[in-house]
Amino acid sequence: MKVREEKLEQIIHWAENNPDIRAVLLTSSLVNPYAPVDDFSDLDVELVFQNRKAYEDHNEWISLFGEPISMIEEDDTVFDGKHAMKMVLYKDHVKVDFKLYQVSEFSEEVKKEKLSDDWDVGYKVLIDKDGLTKDLKAPTYQSIMIHQPTEKEFRQLQNDFWWDTMYVAKCLKRGDIFYAKFMSEDILRTDYLVPLIEWYIASFHDWKNITTNKHGRLFKKYLSAEEWNKVEATFSGSDLEENWTALFAFADLVHELGTVLAKKLNFEYPFQHEADIRNYLKEVKALPS
Repeated sequence: MKVREEKLEQIIHWAENNPDIRAVLLTSSLVNPYAPVDDFSDLDVELVFQNRKAYEDHNEWISLFGEPISMIEEDDTVFDGKHAMKMVLYKDHVKVDFKLYQVSEFSEEVKKEKLSDDWDVGYKVLIDKDGLTKDLKAPTYQSIMIHQPTEKEFRQLQNDFWWDTMYVAKCLKRGDIFYAKFMSEDILRTDYLVPLIEWYIASFHDWKNITTNKHGRLFKKYLSAEEWNKVEATFSGSDLEENWTALFAFADLVHELGTVLAKKLNFEYPFQHEADIRNYLKEVKALPS
């Protein structure tokens, strides 16, 4: 994306000629070899200041790189005193996430035995006027890789999934679509289905350097067309009957992936628990409204 590249060049030129800035790093997807990149990918820029307070308190410098149309600001209390953030959407559609460090804060992070997750996914040093990054460890990318679950983790996910389907069923019978959607999308999908699919995919790659990016962005790449159709069946709109259909699609998919994983990992699968909960779901659905 040419406009994004031009904006990065503007930032680099400004930083090179600004004595307040001692180092600049590019992080996240643009320097992560395992991340998908397209025209909507952000610029994630870390600015290391001799004194960042003036740049945190005043935003005139943000407009040096284009016309901002929206911005989110977070001070260092959000990040345990490590840095501040200014996330800016410009009129030219480029989004830049500026991370503002003090030299002392940045140096403390560099000294840590373990590389922070933000750097472990990849980084590129664009400017370093004082050698602040000379001891920065190389990224391992392990923080974004899928790791094999323990049997306890697998058992907990299965138990919690089947338990929480109960809430979806009760909400649908009550006609409470808001809470039903919260439970199905925020809980069933995010907390249980996403990690289960991740484990399933990684199990076919020997658990070696496999990532599906954030929240299943690359699931479609790794699943068969038939498997992807089953994932799509778990999505629904606002119609109550459609949500019942999606709930049972959730159940079918978790059963299919869970039994395959249990067999591959020699874990016990909760067949009786599933049968009891499925019976409960059917009985609740059959109750008069």
